Amino acid sequence: MGLNATGTGRNASQHPAPLPAAPSVDPRVRIVVIGHVTTDVIVLPHGDVTQGDDNEARIRISPGGQAANTAAWLAWQSAPVTLVTSVGDDPEGHARITELSESGVDCAARRCHGAATGSVVVIADAHNRTMMSQRGANVRLTPRDIDTALATRPDTGHIHLSAYVLLDTESRPAGLRALTVARERRLSISIDAASAGLLHQAGPARCREWMRGIDVLIANAEEACALTGSTNDELAARGLTATATHVVVKRGSHGALWARRDGPDIDVPAHPAVAIDSTGAGDAFAAGLLTGFTAGSDPRTTLRQAAALGAAAVSTIGARPRTLSPTAPHPAAPSSARAILPHRGGPHA
Repeated sequence: MGLNATGTGRNASQHPAPLPAAPSVDPRVRIVVIGHVTTDVIVLPHGDVTQGDDNEARIRISPGGQAANTAAWLAWQSAPVTLVTSVGDDPEGHARITELSESGVDCAARRCHGAATGSVVVIADAHNRTMMSQRGANVRLTPRDIDTALATRPDTGHIHLSAYVLLDTESRPAGLRALTVARERRLSISIDAASAGLLHQAGPARCREWMRGIDVLIANAEEACALTGSTNDELAARGLTATATHVVVKRGSHGALWARRDGPDIDVPAHPAVAIDSTGAGDAFAAGLLTGFTAGSDPRTTLRQAAALGAAAVSTIGARPRTLSPTAPHPAAPSSARAILPHRGGPHA
């Protein structure tokens, strides 16, 4: 995702964007996020990279993973949120789950013996990032993990699925199970498209079939075009309304676009920010979008909040909120159960 995916723009006359005030959330609706947890090694080169030679860089190790990042930003907004994931039975897995729990995320995490917690090397600048991934225990997520998690959260109203779960053949059954259960229980569903390259590899038509009938599809311009074969992100967004009721396309310096099956398209301009590190900005954007969607906010207000969170994310190093939530943490679901489940979530306008 990166800066070019968040609906944020660079403005050198401004200080790094402050974290926005948390929006109103619906405390009755638990958002269940399904996907990866990783340890990120973030590399911020000092200038252009010279291949085959030494390069100066700022390097930082921080928590990451698309789903985990989105869950952390949801918790920052005081939204009731559970993360369903799998980690290694190793110090890194323990640390990642502890960090999430302390930030207010209820973690339904299975520790996998003999597998390492996922890790990613991110080479990033203000506008783009290149990732090299070792998915590790993330691919061990199973349909049973989904069922166990969704059996103990009666306040669940919305399922948010990272497409990485669907795009990896080993974890795909878990992603398909999550979609099946959500449809059976009439929960609202969103999917983050995750990766244009992996969408191409899996096959756009097959990906659209997996996604068919969901409430919200979140994609950057490249992902939207990958799913449709279009070279125009506006046309791609409109075409994808045959797959999802609402399609949100992150367009970087051009802002963000919301296409709807039953209404006119809505777009908002980029949110000003001095960009430092684009890692996780799209995940923060998704969290801002989900709080507005599940609370029934109008699309324009929701897009603006999403862009503001994306701007806050690019203004600091790392993929997670740099401060505690501005409001008191929402009570988590029972930690002893470490899982989740149904209630009909609300959309929308």
